[in-house]
Amino acid sequence: MAFMTWADNLSVGVAEFDSQHKKLIDLINSLHDAMKTGKGKDVMGSVLDELVKYTQTHFTAEEKLMIKYNYSDLNTQKTEHANFVKKASDLRNDFSSGKVSISLEVMKFLQDWLSNHILKTDKNYGAFFNKNGVS
Repeated sequence: MAFMTWADNLSVGVAEFDSQHKKLIDLINSLHDAMKTGKGKDVMGSVLDELVKYTQTHFTAEEKLMIKYNYSDLNTQKTEHANFVKKASDLRNDFSSGKVSISLEVMKFLQDWLSNHILKTDKNYGAFFNKNGVS
């Protein structure tokens, strides 16, 4: 059973971003699977690297569209995105240097952050983008 599963209530109504959110969930599940099965540092490190890179790609895509359509809550999004990228990068760096291991607590943080961000922050832009012809 997956650590985190996609559910329709997570849809923001923008296909590109729903697809990217699903990919983020897949990465979190890959990280959880590696943790559960005791995979080596290399596997965990590469999944963390991909998670950091992909979140940056995803956040850039969201912010680009928000700028294009003058989304009023852009600053909140940018702040949340920057905070998450920093936290994920710090986690990756700490893991790579042996300061931290991937624990259930870390996995729960990733799961909670993504779910809360989608449900509480990203959900707000769905209708806005739809109204501007983005679906």
